[in-house]
Amino acid sequence: MKPRGILFDWGGVFTVGTFDGRVVANTARRFDLPRERVADAYFAEVRRLELGEWSLPRFWAYFAQALGVEAPYEDFEALFLASVAPRPEMYELLAAIPAEVTVGLLSNNYPVISDYLRAGEGFDRFDAVFFSNEEGVKKPDARAFELALERMGLPPGEVLFVDDHEGNIAAAAELGLMTHRFEEPQPFVRELLRRGLTLPASAARP
Repeated sequence: MKPRGILFDWGGVFTVGTFDGRVVANTARRFDLPRERVADAYFAEVRRLELGEWSLPRFWAYFAQALGVEAPYEDFEALFLASVAPRPEMYELLAAIPAEVTVGLLSNNYPVISDYLRAGEGFDRFDAVFFSNEEGVKKPDARAFELALERMGLPPGEVLFVDDHEGNIAAAAELGLMTHRFEEPQPFVRELLRRGLTLPASAARP
């Protein structure tokens, strides 16, 4: 079925690899700490950022104490932002999606990063945006999908959901959305063509 809307995840789709993994790696490198120790501390409380319970400065106060390090918040914010690794070809594909297709973004995201994305080039192609840190609910909770679909103005059966995590894909399918488990851009392009979307030749190259 040809979708009338496409609902995208951000991390792992519009970025190369995972944002969290790069934050952990960059923090471990910056403070010369074992990556496993940094990961344990990071993932123990990062959900508070995703749900908007903590600001990024509050998270850094916790994180620095857990790691036993000292550095100004501004240094951590710079490290945090530097951990974004955009996938340029996906932003090019985003711009190539036909104008009649409603495009949404459903992202478990963080303070500072959500503002950074909104200010970025190409973001205005999203017709509807849902950031978990601003809404207090995250995927795979059905409420996150329902709010995103409401903003898109489309029923689930007319929307293709694109995410790199199987748990989120399963939750979307249960709600009746079409789904595509994202791994690389070109298989996704082929999926769009298979579903009847017309793309410019430059975006449709196999």
